[in-house]
Order: sequence, then C-alpha cells, then structure tokens
Amino acid sequence: MSANTTEPTTADRAPHQAGPPGHGDGHLKAGLKNRHLSMIAIGGVIGAGLFVGSGAGIASTGPGILLSYALAGALVVLVMRMLGEMAAADPQSGSFSAYADRALGRWAGFSIGWLYWFFWVVVLAVEATAGAKILNQWVPGVPQWGWALIVMAVLTATNLFSVASYGEFEFWFAGIKVVAIAAFLVIGILAAFGLLPGTHAVGAGNLTGHGGFLPHGVGAVFTGMLTVVFAFMGSEIVTLAAGESEDPQKAVTKATNSVIWRIGIFYLGSILLVVTLLPWDSAAVKASPYVAVLDHIGIPGAGQVMDVIVLTAVLSCLNSGMYTASRMAFSLGQRGDAPKAFAKVTARGVPRVAILSSVVFGFVAVFFNYTSPDTVFAFLLNSSGAVALFVWLVICATQLRMRKIIEREMPERLTVRMWLYPYLTWTAMGMIGFVMVYMFTDADGRKQMYLSLVAAAIVLAASAVVGRRRRAAVAAGS
Repeated sequence: MSANTTEPTTADRAPHQAGPPGHGDGHLKAGLKNRHLSMIAIGGVIGAGLFVGSGAGIASTGPGILLSYALAGALVVLVMRMLGEMAAADPQSGSFSAYADRALGRWAGFSIGWLYWFFWVVVLAVEATAGAKILNQWVPGVPQWGWALIVMAVLTATNLFSVASYGEFEFWFAGIKVVAIAAFLVIGILAAFGLLPGTHAVGAGNLTGHGGFLPHGVGAVFTGMLTVVFAFMGSEIVTLAAGESEDPQKAVTKATNSVIWRIGIFYLGSILLVVTLLPWDSAAVKASPYVAVLDHIGIPGAGQVMDVIVLTAVLSCLNSGMYTASRMAFSLGQRGDAPKAFAKVTARGVPRVAILSSVVFGFVAVFFNYTSPDTVFAFLLNSSGAVALFVWLVICATQLRMRKIIEREMPERLTVRMWLYPYLTWTAMGMIGFVMVYMFTDADGRKQMYLSLVAAAIVLAASAVVGRRRRAAVAAGS
C-alpha cells in the first residue's frame, strides 16, 4: 500500500457529498446557519477536558503547562490552517478523509476516515458515561446506566430529526461554554489584580515559587503536551459541518482565521489564571482547577456551577460526536468505502443509517464501559488514543499535494492559504512526529501508541482487501 505516484485528475476525484443547498434525495441539506457554524467553531475547542482534565497536566508539569498548551495550540493552528485551505476550496462532509482520498489515494481516505469514525464512537461512550455520573449525583433514583441511555437516546433523536436541530442544540451548548469561560476570565483577571472584595494582587509568586516555572524540568513540558494535545481534537468539526451550511467558504474562512484567538484566550488565558492565582501543586488544583479558583475567590456554589458547565460540555461533545461520526460514515458510503446504505438520506437530508450505525457502536461501547471497564473498554479507549495525531499527520501530507491540485484546477478558490507553504507544513509534520515518538517514553502514552498502531494496521489491511475487491469488480466488468 503506497500513495499514488501521480496527482489525481478531476476524473479520479471522489464525488462531492454535500450537493446543492436544499437538494433532495442522496444529498445532505444545507440546514446549518452561519450562527450555528460560528458557535460550533468557537465551542469546538472547549471540551470537558479543559475544565477537568487540565488539572492532571498542571500537576505533572507545573506552571510550565502553559508552554505545553502553547506548543500544542501552535500545532493545531497550523493543522487548521491547512485544513481550512482545502475546505474553503472544496467543502465536503468527509473533509480531510475525502481530500486524502483524492490526494494520497483511496487507501488513505479509507483508513483515516474509519479511524476517525472509530475515535468518535468511542468518545460517545466516554462522554455518555461522564454525563450520566453527574446526572446520577443529582437524581440518584435513576441508575447511572439509565442516564447514559437517556442522554444517548435524546441526542440521537435530535440528530435524526434534521441537521438544523443538531446545529441549534450545539449553538446553545457552545454558547453556555463560551459564556462560562468568558465569565471565568473576567472574574479571574479582577481577582489577580486584587479588584474583587477580599482579594489582593497576586503577582508572579505562584508562577515562580513552589519549585519554579519548570519544577520537573523541560522534559515535563513535552510530557504535558501528551495530555494537552488530545484536548484540541474537535477543532476540525467545523470543516465537516461546512458542507451543510448556507455559505461553506465563508464559514470555513472565518473559523480558520479565528482559531488563534480561540485557543489563545480560552486555553492559554484561563490556564494562566489558574496557575497565577493558586499554587500549581495544591491538591485542589489537581482535582478540579476551575472549581479551586472559584472557591479561592469566594464564589458560592462553585462546585455545583462547574458541574452544570461540565455537563453542558459533555452533552456538546456527545452531540458533536454523533454528528461527526455519522457524516464521516456518510462520506465513506458515498465513496464506496462503507455500505451503500450509509450514503442514503431521508427527505430531511439526514443520513439515518449512518447515524444509527454510529450510535449502535456507541451504545455497545457504553455497555462495555460498565461491564468490562478494565479490559474491553480500556482497549477501545487506548486504541483510539493516538488517532488525533494520525489525522493531523494525514492532513499535513494531504495539503502538500492538494495545494498543487487546487492551484492547477481551481486557483480562484484558493481563498485561504497555508502560511509559508510548504515549510510550515513540513514543520507541523515534524512536530507531530516528535510527539508520536515522545509518546513511547511515557507509560500511558506508549500503551496508547501501540494499540492505536494496531488499530491503524487493521484498518489499513481492510483497505487493502476492499481495494483488491474493487479492482477485481472493475476488471470483471470491463
């Protein structure tokens, strides 16, 4: 299996999936409004991992976690710029999988598409369980598995109704997350400068004390990066959703141009406040950094407020996970890399079979999360752990070839350009390669990388089998 040795022509191109806005059978409908896309783009980088998971990164790295976020954020900005260049020129629901199909070969589009689908259906189980735990604390009369079933069923119904209903739910979910982070930033800044009652200006004492800015050495920055980098998975969802929007090119361009300030403000800004206001090595910060800060400032009911925000982030991720997995399955069906039924849509332009197939796998994963959390589910979780890095690496490799194709066939649509092409593309590939190699030096990272490589090998083998059958069918028909 290797990439095509010649650049694909228009005749080789995978079929466009979105179709004209509002088109009938066989095409997705342009049901997402610009405000939906804008909020999906802004809220896509704000997940439950920021509110809860960031504590582990701070504990393992210290204030230097800011460098981990900066490096990972810079990588995401570069990858999103590359993806934005391709998506603005040719918006498709298969996004990077469809572009890889065209630029690198059918094996690449097949493999990265199925790996990405696998990643998100596992995420469905993780997020459904996380949301069920919170809801079970509020209403213990309903068992945790019951809440998981309820949230999965409700959001499945939402996605099955229409793409507009998905967009509307995500608009409000993302809106709550954005307001929460904005409020945290305002309160935190006022507290840092001693402008709130009972607070005093803190200075840089917590950044430089308690062992210094890098208490565990420079290597801890890269270890922290392993925790941080996966928090950014989801930034690319807007490029998949753009194919069902009113103005795909405008939506992608806006999302791509805004990714720098989104990461800079939401991640770097909020984490800077956490490690400035509180000692990085305090137990409260490790447990829940944002709750710890709000408690420190004296905000009443901080824990309960954060539970609501985390639940919103979980439901948002669950909602988007269903959408993303189903659209990737739809695209694979369109290109003949998945059952044809995946490419069928309802009168409302919804890929019902693709949605239900993704959700069924998600339900099975939830089942294993309760029955075999340390065996089957641990395998699913670890084997999807490095998929984000695989996806980003394929995006980089694809953009190197797609730029030439776009310049040759539709130069007028090259409205978003990768900076310093091809040098920054190669730089990003080098950064991704470094993170992948560094994962082998970390016990948890090593396990994730090995099992993710096993998953990738299985999918690559499947692509080879499908490819042989496709060629045999063509030969038999000629």
